[in-house]
Amino acid sequence: MTVQEKTNKYIAGTYGRFPVTIVKGKGAAAYDENGKKYIDMGSGIGVNIFGYCDDEWISAVTQQLNTLQHTSNLYYTKPGAELAQVLCEKSGLQKCFFANSGAEANECSIKTARKYSLDKYNDENRNIIVSLKQSFHGRTLATLKATGQDVFHSTFGPFPEGFVYTEADNYDAFVDLCSKNTNICAVIMEMIQGEGGVIALNKIFVKKVYEFCQKHDILVIIDEVQTGNGRTGKMYAYQNYDILPDIVSTAKGVAGGLPMGVCLFGEKTKDTLTPGSHGSTFGMNPVIAAGALNIVNRIDDSLLQDVLKKSDYIKSRLESCKNVISVSGMGLMLGIETTKDSKEIVNECIKNGVLPLTAKNKIRLLPPLNISEDELKTAMDIITEVIDR
Repeated sequence: MTVQEKTNKYIAGTYGRFPVTIVKGKGAAAYDENGKKYIDMGSGIGVNIFGYCDDEWISAVTQQLNTLQHTSNLYYTKPGAELAQVLCEKSGLQKCFFANSGAEANECSIKTARKYSLDKYNDENRNIIVSLKQSFHGRTLATLKATGQDVFHSTFGPFPEGFVYTEADNYDAFVDLCSKNTNICAVIMEMIQGEGGVIALNKIFVKKVYEFCQKHDILVIIDEVQTGNGRTGKMYAYQNYDILPDIVSTAKGVAGGLPMGVCLFGEKTKDTLTPGSHGSTFGMNPVIAAGALNIVNRIDDSLLQDVLKKSDYIKSRLESCKNVISVSGMGLMLGIETTKDSKEIVNECIKNGVLPLTAKNKIRLLPPLNISEDELKTAMDIITEVIDR
C-alpha cells in the first residue's frame, strides 16, 4: 500500500488531508514523494517558524538528545530553566508552566484562573470565564467549551460548565455580561482570532476590557498559541495592544517543530500553582526545551522588523488583485477574503507548488518568519495568479 492508503486504513479519520505526501523539507521548501517542490506558506499551521530542518535548531536538539533525552519533573534540568528565564524576560511575565500543546496550555490557564479566585475569595462559585464569540482555544472538553463557536459544542457532551460568551469588539456587551454574571474570574482572548477568520481585535476594545478587568480583579488571559513567538511582528501579539496580561498561553512555533505548550504567569498568578496542583509528564522535556531555547533566542528585533517588511510586501501584492475583497491579520498571520471559494484557491495553489491554508471563508498565510525574499515572491506570484485566474 502507498503511504496515503496506509494512513486512510490505519489512522483515525480526523483530518481532511490533501493528496500530498511530504517526505522532506528544507527552509520554506517541502518535497513530496515524487520530488515535487512546494513553498510552504502554512509552516505546519504556524509551527515551523524557521522552516524545515533549520541547521541551528537541529544542532541544539541533537546536542541535547545526546546528553539527556528525558527525566522527571521531580528533578531540575538546565534547558527548561534557561528557557523559562528567556520567556519571562521577553514577555514581561514572571513564571512558566510547560506542557505539550496549545490546548494543554489553555487548560492550565483555566485551572490557574479558577484557583487564583478560589484562593483569594474563598468562593467556589467565582469561576466563570468570559470568552469571545468566534474564538478557538483547543480540542479538549474544557477548551472546546471555552471556544466561542456553537459548532464545537455538540457531539462530545456533557461539557464542563463555567463559560459565557460575548461579541468581540463590543465593549458595552462585555460590561453588560459582567453585570449579569457576578462570579466572573477571568476573560480569555486571542488578539487575532485565527480559526475564526484571522480577525484582529480592535485596540480600543482590548484596552477598555483590560482596564475594566484590572478594576474588578478579573484576570486577563491572552491565548497566543498561534499569534505568539514573533508571528505578528512582536514577540507576542498583546504587545501590539499596550497591555500586560495576567496569564498567557502559547505553543505552535515556540519549539520550532517539536510539541510544546507554555503557560506564563504574571504578578498576580505567579504563585497560584503549588506542588501537586498541576503537572505534566513530558512538559519541559530537555530535548524540546533545548530546541525552544534556540528558537526563542533568535526572535530578535531584526527578525521582527523583517516580519513586518514581509507582511507589507504580501499586502501590497494582494491589493493589486481584482478578486481580493479584504486582507486581515497582522505580520505573517494574514487572512485573504476573495470573490472565489477559498478551498478551490488552495487546491489550485497546491497544484502549482504552494501550500497555503484556510480559515473560515479565507485563505490563511502563516509562512516561516525567515522565508527568503525570492521564495516569498515566487509564492505570491502563484497565489495572486490563482486568485485572479
